[in-house]
Amino acid sequence: MTTRTGPLAAVAGSSRRRPRLHPAVAAVRLAVRRGLADVPAGSLVLVACSGGPDSLALAAATAFEAHRLGLRAGAVTIDHGLQPGSAEQASRVAVALRELGLDPVHQVVVGVPGPAAESAPVGYPGPEAAARRARYAALDQVADSSAAAAVLLGHTLDDQAETVLLGLARGSGARSLAGMAAASGRYLRPLLGVRRAQTAAACSALGLGVWADPQNADPAFARARVRQRALPALEESLGPGVAEALARSADLLRADADLLDDLAAQAADRLVRRSEPASGAVEVEIAGLAELPSALRARVLHRAAIAAGAPPGALTAAHVAGIDALVTDWHGQRWTDLPGRLRCRRYRGWLVFGAS
Repeated sequence: MTTRTGPLAAVAGSSRRRPRLHPAVAAVRLAVRRGLADVPAGSLVLVACSGGPDSLALAAATAFEAHRLGLRAGAVTIDHGLQPGSAEQASRVAVALRELGLDPVHQVVVGVPGPAAESAPVGYPGPEAAARRARYAALDQVADSSAAAAVLLGHTLDDQAETVLLGLARGSGARSLAGMAAASGRYLRPLLGVRRAQTAAACSALGLGVWADPQNADPAFARARVRQRALPALEESLGPGVAEALARSADLLRADADLLDDLAAQAADRLVRRSEPASGAVEVEIAGLAELPSALRARVLHRAAIAAGAPPGALTAAHVAGIDALVTDWHGQRWTDLPGRLRCRRYRGWLVFGAS
C-alpha cells in the first residue's frame, strides 16, 4: 500500500477534515453572489429581514458574501405593529442580524393605516397592500438616509409562482403576470431562482432560529390560500414543476411587458400633455390614441390617469376600459369617473383628466 507524504498528504488530510458545505447554503450564497455582482465596490447594501427563513437565509448569505465582493452589508427589520409581541420579535431579529455580522442594523416601526384612517390612501387597497406600502416607504427612507446602493429582498421562486397565480385569478394584465423583477431600481431579489425549501434548509444547516409569521398560514389572506391549497393542488393534479413553470412564464411575460411599456412611453411623449399648471389636469390627444393598437392605447391611458393623480393600486382594467370607450365607442357619453376623485371627459379632440 502506498503512503502519501509531503505537501500532497497535507492537502489530502486537510480536505478530509474540511466540513462539507450544505447544498442549500451553497445555493443561497451563489444566488446572492450573482445578485450583488453589479453593485459598485465599497457600497452599502441592506437586507430587509423579517426573521422568516427566506429573509434570514438571505441575510446570512449576504453577510458571508458581501465583504468578499468589497461591499458593506447592513440590514433593516420593520415592525408593522399588527400582531401582539411584534416589537419584541423585531428586537430579536435585530440581535440575530448583528450576530451575523451585519452593520448597521436598523429597527423601524411603521404605522399601517386602516380603511377608515384619515391617512389611508383613496381607494383602500386592503391590509396586505397597506402594510406593503408602509414597509416600502420605510425601506426607502432608511436607504436614502444611509446612502445604500441596494436593498435586498427575500422573495423566492415560490413567491414568484404565487404572484403569477394571484394575477391570473384577478384577471390582471401582462405586467401583473410578469411577477417580480430580479432588479427594480435599488431593490434586488437575488433568491427568485431559489425554492423556499432551500432557504429553510439553509437556516437549519446554519443553526439559525427562524420566525414563523402566523399571517403566512392565515387563510384569511389570499396569498396564504394560494400557498397552502392552490399550488399543492396544482402539483398534485399536474405533477411536479408547476412553480418553476409559473416562474418561467413570468420571465417571458416580463420581456413582452417591458417592450410594450417602452412603446407606450414613446406614444405618451407624443400624445400626452399637461394643461395649465395650476389645474393639474392631464390631456391626451384623441386622434393619436385612436390610431394605436389596443394594447398600447390602454397603457397610455393608464399612464395618463396615474399622472393625473389616480392611485395606482385602485385603478383597475375596468376603469381603463371606461376611458377607452371615450375614444373607441363614443356615442355622446360625457365622462367616466376614476378613483382618487378624478374624472376623464372628452373635450374638443382631447381626453381631459381632472378633478371631479
